[in-house]
Amino acid sequence: MKSINATTGLVVFALAIASLSGTAMADNASVGRSISVVGQGEATGQPDQAQVNAGVQTQAATVAEASRENQEIVERIMQALDKSGIDKKDIQTTNYSIWPEQRHDPRGNGEVAVTGYNVNNIVNVTISDVDKVGAVLAALTDAGANSVHGISFGVKDTAALEQGARAAAMADARNRAEALADLAGVKLGEVQSISMSLGGGYPMPMMGGARFAMAEASAVPGISPGQLSVSVQVQVTYAIR
Repeated sequence: MKSINATTGLVVFALAIASLSGTAMADNASVGRSISVVGQGEATGQPDQAQVNAGVQTQAATVAEASRENQEIVERIMQALDKSGIDKKDIQTTNYSIWPEQRHDPRGNGEVAVTGYNVNNIVNVTISDVDKVGAVLAALTDAGANSVHGISFGVKDTAALEQGARAAAMADARNRAEALADLAGVKLGEVQSISMSLGGGYPMPMMGGARFAMAEASAVPGISPGQLSVSVQVQVTYAIR
């Protein structure tokens, strides 16, 4: 009788282990069931500031002459920017260079003669009011700037655009996940994980580089700032119920 009872106990114990193992496997299978999707979102807005690279290049027989002439024009440019309401903190020198003007001997003997020197001074100007961009450009060229390398438009505070793009990306992810769940005949559960990347940056409409004769006074150019956008991509994993 004792051996029969012991055998029965072993059988019951084995069944209990099998039952627990089955429950654990079912739980693990439930936990592992998920749907992962990628959502895309974009938000656009009007630019509220602009940056322009403008400068002056001068040439003279000596470095001193070229530098002095360049500095005189730069001072006029600074005065013009001040009259246009540009704060000094929004003006930054981005390039200052000096190089010789060389002429090769036409006889082809390899000799090179220095015939003068060039001085180039370029400043980056931040314009807080996009409606003033054309007037500022005209003021720069009237003051003697003979090079404009480009205009870029931006947004001072990007938080609102980013928030809009995030909301759109999450909504897109939810729609994609629900569509997949319907096709699979299951229901979505809670969000298990989210990862985000800010992509695309802020497209900046550019005005191609241009050079102007110093003696030419320029009319106010027409500038179109267009629209800027920011894009967000999210990867979301949903549990399956």
